[in-house]
This record gives sequence, C-alpha cells and structure tokens, in this order.
Amino acid sequence: MSARPPLMLLIHACAAVLAAVSLAVTHRTGLEERPTALAFGLLVTIGELSRWTGARVREAAPLGAAGAMSYALLGEDAGQPTHHGVTQVVAVVLAAALIGSVPHIACGRGPVLDHLARRVLTVGFAAVCFQPLYNRGAFGEWRGPAYALLLLALLALTALCDAVLAAALAHSRTRWPFGPLLRDELHALLGIGSAVCATGAVMALAVAVVGLWALPVFSLPLLLTQLSFKRYAAVRTTYRQTITSLARATEIAGYTPAGHARRVAALSRAVGRDLGLTRPELTVLEYAALMHDIGQLSLVDPVPAGATAGLPTAEQRRIALLGGAVVRQTGVDAAVAVVVERQADPYREQPLAARIVRAVNAYDEKARDAGPGGPLTALEELRLATAGDYAPEVVESLARVLARDCLTLPAAG
Repeated sequence: MSARPPLMLLIHACAAVLAAVSLAVTHRTGLEERPTALAFGLLVTIGELSRWTGARVREAAPLGAAGAMSYALLGEDAGQPTHHGVTQVVAVVLAAALIGSVPHIACGRGPVLDHLARRVLTVGFAAVCFQPLYNRGAFGEWRGPAYALLLLALLALTALCDAVLAAALAHSRTRWPFGPLLRDELHALLGIGSAVCATGAVMALAVAVVGLWALPVFSLPLLLTQLSFKRYAAVRTTYRQTITSLARATEIAGYTPAGHARRVAALSRAVGRDLGLTRPELTVLEYAALMHDIGQLSLVDPVPAGATAGLPTAEQRRIALLGGAVVRQTGVDAAVAVVVERQADPYREQPLAARIVRAVNAYDEKARDAGPGGPLTALEELRLATAGDYAPEVVESLARVLARDCLTLPAAG
C-alpha cells in the first residue's frame, strides 16, 4: 500500500490530535448537560447512518453536519445557559460520527478517514470560534437578529474552512490542481451547503428557546432536501447510463473498437481536470467524449479501426457535423453537441473541450495496438503536430496526466 501524501497525513494527524485531546479531557471531566449531549449525539448518529455515498455530492451527511454545527454553536437550552466547551463538542460529535460510520466501514463505502477528519476539524473550528467567547459572556449583548447574524457568519466561516479541507484532501488523493477543486467546493456551497448552514443556525436558535424538542422538528426539512438530492442524482445517473449506452452504438455496429469511447472519455476528463475545467464543464467534456464518434454511423463502410484522424479534413468535418446532429436529437445539453460538431475544426477555432477531445481521440487511435512503445510514440506524434492540428497546451496537459498518473491503455473490450 502506498504511503499517504504529506498534506493528507498532516490533516489526518491534526484531526487525530484534536480528537484524542477532546476525548481525554471529556473522559476526565465528564459530560456537561448530559441530556443535551445525548440528544445532539443521537442526531449526528442518525445523520451519519443516512450518509449518502452513491453520488458526487459535496456534503454526504447534511443532517449530521447540521447537527454537529448547531451543537458547536449552542449557547442556551430552553433559556438556560449551557456550559459545554470545545472538547466536549468535538468528543460528542466524534463519538456519534464513529457510531454512525460503522455500517459504512463494514460495507467499505467511501473515504471514511477523510470524512471524519473534516468533521472533527470543522466542528472544532466552529466550537473554538464560539464556545470560549460565549462562556466568558462576550456575546451577552448580542440579541435578536444580531445574534442570528453572528451564528450565520460563524457558520459561513466554518463552511469556508470545510471547503478548503475538502479541496486539500481531494488534491492529495487525486493530485488534481488545487485551485479548480477549491472553486468547485465553493460553488457547491450554494447548494446543499447553504441548507446545512441555515439548518444549523436555526437549530441552535430554536433549541435556545424551546429546548431539545426543536431538533426533530427542524431536522425534517433537511431530510426532505437530502431525499430530493438523492432523486436528482438518480436521474443524473440514469441519464449518464443512457449516454454511455448510446456511445456504444458505434462499437456494437463495428465502427469503432470496443472500449474506445470510454477510454477517450476517462482520459479527456483527466486532461480537463489538469487544465482547470469546472465540474459542469467536465460533465460536458465527458459526454462529448463518449459520443464523439457517433457521426460514424452515417458511413456506408466503416473506417478501419474507427480511426478518423487519418481521414481528409472535409470528411472529418462531415462526420463531426452529423454526430452533432445526432446528439442534438437526444436532448443532451446543446454544449455537448457543439463540442462534437467542432472537434474537426482547426484547433485555434475550437472551444477548449473540443481541443481536448480531438487530441485525446488521436492519442488513443495512435497508441492502440502499437506495442509497449505505442503511448510514447503517439504522444511524440501529437507534439510534432501541434503546429497545425493539436493545441500545444492540451498535448502538454495530456503528457502531464500520462506521466503523473502512469496511465496505460486498457485492453479493448
């Protein structure tokens, strides 16, 4: 097993130290307001048990996150001041998250260590920002809307902290550029992240007034939101499976080798990541790469091995335009059709996604069945053709991806 990257190791180590100190202090001093701690612990556990691991979402356990944040920012319980500190907040949330993660660990689902490290550090950050000052009476004059805005501001800072941690862990795990990863995390805050922050603030405010009965009441809207996101993700998954099946039409008909579209899509997505494309742009790129050869169905006689890179330019453009017309009929995003249509244009006139698909498609065609030296030979041919056929920045990005990830072409089929 390869060693963990230094940045990931540092984040995990910081979370482990904070968790160990919090558990030790809480064990020595005991739990303050035991019913409150148990209620919030149960809420976090339920949230972790319902954690969503089947889709690309920013926050897999929104209910658990909201419960943890509300406990970190809890100042009163039914009008009575609370006295739990930072270490108790971290200890309760950690224990609840561990209990809720047992089924996920048993099933081998998801990066549990990353998830727990983020949860511990973000909850610790929120608690450090709030609990010491509250227990010293620093917020005694903050009432009404001002107090609510204070909680929202602290939650916004915590969300930013979590976004940085998530991007750093993803960067360490995948070696993708940090900037685009952070941009995607910040963009995702506008979705489920904003719902988590709002629910966490409302829970803390409601418990301060009416007590622990507020927890189940204000958990329901977030659970319904999570259910809606799951349904939306299921639709997106079905949509992608439909596109993948459509892309295989050229393989089934014998126009392209088996697995060609999937290889081009996977490598195009990696190159797009390296070049800093956003998540929506990567989706368009992936769909276009899957269907880039769909226009070959218009040919009377298949091109040998489906290699269109060696065809005359006019024929390449005709196939690309026909492919774009087919894509438009499927109801896919029009941006996907544009990429498919323009993949045969001069690269200086192409959008970036079309440049990527063109270069990666040519690489796969040249490297396929060329023996052990095929990938290097294909890459060198692309570099020699950057003067007129392929975008230099895309070819160099492709070289970085191949070198960094040690990618090899899978066997056909």
